[in-house]
Amino acid sequence: MMQIKLVINGQGFEELVEPRTHLADFLREQLHLKATHIRCEQGVCGACTVLIDGSPARSCITYAVLCQGANVVTLEGLENDTIIESLRGAFTIEHGLQCGFCTPGMLVTARDIVRRLPDADESRVRQELSGNLCRCTGYAGIARAICRVLEERRRDVSVLPEASTTLKLGPVGARHLPEASMAEKTRFPKSSIKPEVCLVDSKDLGLGSRQANLETSVFFTVDHTADEAWAALEDVENVARCMPGASLTEHSADGRLKGRVNVKIGPMTTSFTGTGQIVRDIVARRGVLYGTGRDRLSGTTVRAEVSYAVTGESYAQTRVDVTVRALLSGGLAQFSRSSIVQDLVTRITEEFSRRLQQSLTDPEAIGSSETSLKATAFFVEVLVARLKSLRRRIFPGAS
Repeated sequence: MMQIKLVINGQGFEELVEPRTHLADFLREQLHLKATHIRCEQGVCGACTVLIDGSPARSCITYAVLCQGANVVTLEGLENDTIIESLRGAFTIEHGLQCGFCTPGMLVTARDIVRRLPDADESRVRQELSGNLCRCTGYAGIARAICRVLEERRRDVSVLPEASTTLKLGPVGARHLPEASMAEKTRFPKSSIKPEVCLVDSKDLGLGSRQANLETSVFFTVDHTADEAWAALEDVENVARCMPGASLTEHSADGRLKGRVNVKIGPMTTSFTGTGQIVRDIVARRGVLYGTGRDRLSGTTVRAEVSYAVTGESYAQTRVDVTVRALLSGGLAQFSRSSIVQDLVTRITEEFSRRLQQSLTDPEAIGSSETSLKATAFFVEVLVARLKSLRRRIFPGAS
């Protein structure tokens, strides 16, 4: 669990959330703000649209932890908004709603259109609505309703143009609000020890709402205390040295990193270059690496989320759990369909754990892992192990 602080509909909150909790689920399940609807869960239909730092955003593909310090407004927070009041009336007059499921997202988007494009015509309104899907009305009534409000505001000389805003979306640059602007109410007590939360600059890291085609969980133990194991995992340069074939090219103090992984499969060598972001909970000794990489030669893209957790307090009893969820697309994607790949990832993790253990015992013994990962050798080992297992099943008496 991670602690986040943000403003929702003018109310300050401090909440504990899982790192993978989407903003839409957080709003609906923890804060019971049900006007934020969830349908596609892929950022396509627009039913979950809310305002983050004043701009419309898809809450179903936005992680709640990435909205640290942001100002979020749902439809409930716009109840007394003058533009929303006008839009509600116009939607009724122009028959802009039927089942009503898309209406909250439509209203939030419509409000943004009215504020941002006061001179928009119907063609532009329809273009701006292309990210909000409706299965009932055919959009004609919705477009007419928005145009009605635009025309009314153009005729009303008392309506001043909206001031331009330079605010960015929370996930790609949330403002950190001063303490004085936070309301006093908090839903969880403040802790003297705060988890370290790193914000992602790129919205295209990790899986997002995509489905992984490779997923495996492994664990290993190290003969050191949990604090020592956690410190070794927090040393990103040390981790890169322990990972076969990996090299770090850039690393900043806030968890952002760039690197490369070279993989040699027979005569073919692939080189994945990519970027990542680490989100940590230092209190629970847990972390998640969100990353995206690409091999230019094969055109293969990989998106991955690697979560890790350190448990155990006594010497020689520390356990490290690692879960890898990845999506391969492109030339090498067919390898992800084979169960042998799961064994291969396990074998690589075993090699990583051996090097990590060695780095804890003798840091100087671990050199740079700039050389390619010899996937062929690991693959042969996995294949031989499987053949031996098959032979034992067919011939139980065989050694």
